[in-house]
Amino acid sequence: MPTSNRSILWSFNYAIAGVVYALRTQRNMRIHVAAALLTLIAALVLNVSTMGIVVIVFAISLVFVTELINTAIEAAVDVATDTYDPLAKIAKDVAASAVLIAATNALVVAYLVMFEPVQRVAQQGLVLVKAAPSTLTVIALGLTLLLVIVLKALTREGTFVHGGWPSGHAALAFGAAASLAYVTNSVKATVLAFFIAALVAQSRVEGEIHTIPQVILGALIGTLTVTAVYQVFFIR
Repeated sequence: MPTSNRSILWSFNYAIAGVVYALRTQRNMRIHVAAALLTLIAALVLNVSTMGIVVIVFAISLVFVTELINTAIEAAVDVATDTYDPLAKIAKDVAASAVLIAATNALVVAYLVMFEPVQRVAQQGLVLVKAAPSTLTVIALGLTLLLVIVLKALTREGTFVHGGWPSGHAALAFGAAASLAYVTNSVKATVLAFFIAALVAQSRVEGEIHTIPQVILGALIGTLTVTAVYQVFFIR
């Protein structure tokens, strides 16, 4: 192999070794690489234009270059000085500032390029959720259950399934009744659903598992939580 070709090959080897060293020793470099991969995958999934991807790749490359230069400057300064030197600190701080500016630029570029695709996907997802009352019911009852657990943890009375403030059974029963009311939009179904929910609440009081105030609070939590979710998302 000619000497010139061997020199070019070794140059590539040295360059790759520098990148590998930075990845192995510099936490920020690993973070930059992970963020770059996620951004590029998101750009492909969101069907970003070719020009948009080119701009993103350029911004990512700028971050990589400045991080590599920063690493090189830090290594050179460490070799040149064994003790604290104000000029050495300035050199490291300025190099780090270059990385910060490049990373900020990359964030701004990613925002500008990907804002419209993300907004489009978000709007489509919102329409899908609004058109799926069954999904809303699961979400609303899940939020109701979460509120019950949080309140029971705060009051430290009873267990998550027995006693304490508020009544989880009443909350879920009245939440389910409210969901049925919004989905069916039927007065008869609504009355029947809330009547059954009231029987569930009454059984908790009769069994001396909950007091009347605890049951009432559970009923309010279930009804109001489901109502809030459906008022925000549900479109008939």
